[in-house]
Amino acid sequence: MLDNLNVGLGITGSFCNFPRIKALIDALKEEKVNKIIPIVSFVTKTYDTRFFVKDNFIEMLERETGQKVVDDIVKAEPLGPKDMMDIMIIVPCTGNTVAKLASGITDSAVLMATKGHIRNNKPVVIGISTNDGLGANFKNIGLLYDTKNFYFVPFRQDDYKKKPKSLVLDYTKVMDTIKLALHGEQIQPLLV
Repeated sequence: MLDNLNVGLGITGSFCNFPRIKALIDALKEEKVNKIIPIVSFVTKTYDTRFFVKDNFIEMLERETGQKVVDDIVKAEPLGPKDMMDIMIIVPCTGNTVAKLASGITDSAVLMATKGHIRNNKPVVIGISTNDGLGANFKNIGLLYDTKNFYFVPFRQDDYKKKPKSLVLDYTKVMDTIKLALHGEQIQPLLV
């Protein structure tokens, strides 16, 4: 179903999710997508964390996708005008990125790629991963949920006892969300 599609893969700074990205790339390749364009936020390209060394992560993205990483606004800007993507997925998508999308702020490669992609009236899939999803960012999630061409991967509370406002996507639902989004449908149920 995803044969020959060009997929923009936006990755923002929810570092604990980075170990899952290779499996997502593998799943996209199994669906025979034409191209996966890796697009990373400033923090993703800049910081080493306890989960990943930035250079190793960027190297993995380029090796697995066969594409150079888009890591700044200038590189991301042509993606929309040149209509280079059939679908944009942001996995993981931080609360910071959700807030900026909801507010129309374009200050990273992922946000610029998404802004350019939206102008082409094509779907954007968001895989939320944030510690404030049921806090300050709840309103932003609701705003994007009710905005044309934005689709959410089903999500759940991450750890309701220790982090009662934290939300995380269900990685087992990413591919199904993408397939439905391409037909203008939001996967249901949204809350896992």
